Amino acid sequence: MRRPPFYTPLPTCTRPNLLSGRRPLARSAAGHQPGRVAFDVERLLRLWSDPLPADDGAAADAFRELYADPVTVNGTPMSPPDFVDRARAVQHTFSPVRREVLSVVEEGDRVAVAFRMGGRQVGTWTTSAGPVPATGRELWLRVIDVLTVVDGRIAEIVMVADELGVLVGLDAVRLRTPADAVTGD
Repeated sequence: MRRPPFYTPLPTCTRPNLLSGRRPLARSAAGHQPGRVAFDVERLLRLWSDPLPADDGAAADAFRELYADPVTVNGTPMSPPDFVDRARAVQHTFSPVRREVLSVVEEGDRVAVAFRMGGRQVGTWTTSAGPVPATGRELWLRVIDVLTVVDGRIAEIVMVADELGVLVGLDAVRLRTPADAVTGD
């Protein structure tokens, strides 16, 4: 496949983080993530895709193992109960929730994770453009998270998801051309 001249694949880190004072998350035996990194991305993503404990307190405790309290997400502070609410929403939107790690890059106290997450949309998907009722179709979001890890826990997240690409694929939105504006379409 021919790539545009500006295309550069993300490198995968092949060495563990050696910064002193940083406690990396334990790696799991199961699951796959590209390359060798000290940060356990599979453990993190399982919080979002695997069923959480029914008890909200126990579910929040599971997030506290990996997340600081609070965590700044795109400039907004969020607590473990906020993450439980979001994870439950994801799990009610897709059945089953599936994920694929595309690339992991670790440097210093930062871990960048590019992944796809989705499944069959069986519940309302809340997007920045508004709610999308269940379609029964397969949806796959492309996401990049840049995590800042302090003392072994995620303290900050800069997150970008390609909702627009999925919305266009569902015919939920479409691009308007200048001609559309003239004809009123």
